Amino acid sequence: MLPRTNRMRRSTDFRRAVRRGARTASATLVVHSIAEPVGADALIGLVVSRSVGNAVVRNRVKRRLRDAVRPHLERLGPLLVVIRAKPAAASADLALLSRDLDWCLSRIAGVSC
Repeated sequence: MLPRTNRMRRSTDFRRAVRRGARTASATLVVHSIAEPVGADALIGLVVSRSVGNAVVRNRVKRRLRDAVRPHLERLGPLLVVIRAKPAAASADLALLSRDLDWCLSRIAGVSC
């Protein structure tokens, strides 16, 4: 689980990050981010739709994404970040998802990995 202070829960935050934020994509992920002074911590939202797979696959992808984003929480700062999984994420292992997330975050938020 992500710490409670880092979980994006409001639909308005999701909408703001996706509509007004910067966007970058990799083979398995699309990352939207916007610098918003919502607090001292980054808010992370995950979107894993049915196109990724059935419930078992979607939950596995979500667990892997939470594990991949956890090391970046300290460096992100006050950002709204939405991570959307593409269908290719269903067959990706944790190492590939981490690598793609590192690449996306370095491009979009300037976070060194």
